[in-house]
Amino acid sequence: MQNSIFKLNDIKNCKHIHMVGIGGISMSGIAEILHNWGFTVTGYDAVSSDVTEKLISSGINVVTEHNLGILNSADLVVYTAAIQQDDPELVEARNLNIPCVERAEFLGYLTKIYKNTVCISGTHGKTTTTSMVSLCFLEANLNPTIQVGAILKDINGNYHVGGQSYFIIEACEYVESFLKFSPKAEIVLNIDNDHLDYFKTFENIKNAFIKYVKLLPDDGILVLNGDDVNCLDLIAHSKGKNITYGITNKKTDFFATNIGFDNDGFASFDVYARDKFYEKISLHVPGMHNVLNALACIALCNEYGISKETIKKALYKFTGAHRRFEFLGKFNNVSVYDDYGHHPAEIVATAKALMNKKYHESWVVFQPHTYSRTKLLLDDFARALLNFDHVIVTDIYAAREKNIYNISSKDLVEKINSFANKAIYIKDFSDIATYINSNAHSEDIVLTLGAGNIEHLGKLILNQ
Repeated sequence: MQNSIFKLNDIKNCKHIHMVGIGGISMSGIAEILHNWGFTVTGYDAVSSDVTEKLISSGINVVTEHNLGILNSADLVVYTAAIQQDDPELVEARNLNIPCVERAEFLGYLTKIYKNTVCISGTHGKTTTTSMVSLCFLEANLNPTIQVGAILKDINGNYHVGGQSYFIIEACEYVESFLKFSPKAEIVLNIDNDHLDYFKTFENIKNAFIKYVKLLPDDGILVLNGDDVNCLDLIAHSKGKNITYGITNKKTDFFATNIGFDNDGFASFDVYARDKFYEKISLHVPGMHNVLNALACIALCNEYGISKETIKKALYKFTGAHRRFEFLGKFNNVSVYDDYGHHPAEIVATAKALMNKKYHESWVVFQPHTYSRTKLLLDDFARALLNFDHVIVTDIYAAREKNIYNISSKDLVEKINSFANKAIYIKDFSDIATYINSNAHSEDIVLTLGAGNIEHLGKLILNQ
């Protein structure tokens, strides 16, 4: 690949940028930014989607079949990591001596252009916290450019093109892609065991975050979860200003107390800033984990001079991002929700959020995500799923992997039932929908859970 010869200043000499995998959640946002800046942007994606249709409606030429002729006028090709190196468009770009840059590296170039790039990172909660921060900046009329990892109805998509003063983005630790960014401010929500197919050990994960906080300049801002000892360890490696928040740790700069939940599981709480009462906050997203996410948002936005009244108003308006404990509808007075959680810690947080709601019994339909994660965290998954009254497990969503781990969803069901006999395996989504419709009762809650195509199951359940 010829990405090594591409430099930031070279963007100025580009007129036409072609994007392979343009329908991706991050790629589409980059495409809109470039289009807004006046570049000719074209793209290929194998699948037509709401995202690609939105790009087309913006005036971007997107195709779902390879058209190598488009490359004849391209000055640069940006491709997502999911694209194979023998992809016809990448091969043709090399033949034409067109520089090719992987998405994360190109996004890193863009972060250098903005005066304040705000990166939200951590193993869990990035999308929700990025959404919260984004809405606060919008409410304050700061006109941020935004990239969030899910559809956010408040911006009618997964991105918003604003000015060049503020760029708010999720910063994912997988394959250490966040090390390509140039942040002015960082939030680190938590550090947990995940992506072990890449990192292999927890120590490697933690070392990646250490390198990440070292990216901050001397006048940078680092917001850390004071309830997470691994986050607190990062302070020793930061050159910028460190701000902590917490619930159990009252020695943090921002902490929450007097936390209460209504029948929907939505929290209200008092925030103290450096031991002085700051504001009473009410949320419209469920769970104690979202109190922590809100505290991270408050700590950062306060540092940027956003008034507490504006922060309070924006957080009250926020009703969640797509697939983050999202309410889908009801059948026979049974409520159906959908959530992206695919790590044991996320499942526990979601289960606790559900327990704060008023309901009869809980049902979870879980789709494990990747063979490696299922194998390495099998016991943790089983114990996490015990928090639900009824558990249905469907086939593992392979994502990028092949099953070299000799693991199946039936192994997870067996492990759950070794603790408590409450899990069954059902392969087909339509059979799951039929089972749920036949067995769930009035005032029950059904949750579809996982990072794969399980998101389609909720509609099947509701439409039966």
